[in-house]
Amino acid sequence: MKSCIHIMGFRLIVCLSVVVFFLIMSASLNADDLTNQRGNHHTTTVYKSPTCGCCGRWIEHLESAGFHPLVKHPKNLNTIKNQFNIEPQYQSCHTAVHNDYVFEGHIPVKFIQQFLANPPAGAAGLAVPAMPLGSPGMEAGQRFTPYTVYQLNMDGEPTVYATISRIQEQY
Repeated sequence: MKSCIHIMGFRLIVCLSVVVFFLIMSASLNADDLTNQRGNHHTTTVYKSPTCGCCGRWIEHLESAGFHPLVKHPKNLNTIKNQFNIEPQYQSCHTAVHNDYVFEGHIPVKFIQQFLANPPAGAAGLAVPAMPLGSPGMEAGQRFTPYTVYQLNMDGEPTVYATISRIQEQY
């Protein structure tokens, strides 16, 4: 009888160990799935200078809309801009990449969301050249300079995606 209890105890421990193992693995896989879903939903990498304050404020603008950007500080930002074929006249102080699309400069997040919800055929991304006063990250009270959001296209010919005439049109 004693050996039977020992065997049953051993079986019970093995059974419990297997159950615990599968519960832990299941929880781990579910956590990974949630992380991947969240990451894939807003997988954005922002390349910027470590000392640029306006880029940091633009990243906060991005985060306020639910994006979870990974920030990188490359030694040479021009290498990144060249990698994504951003012509000098469309460049700004930071470059963001979401999935296979590029977002150059101080683009209002509402236009990024609109673009990602329905990417135009042949589009490579969006750009706001330079650093327009009053654009997200470049806020200065009520001071504002109208600007254009360009759609960068695979054929190298940008088109106008949006024209921002008033500060309120950004949000």
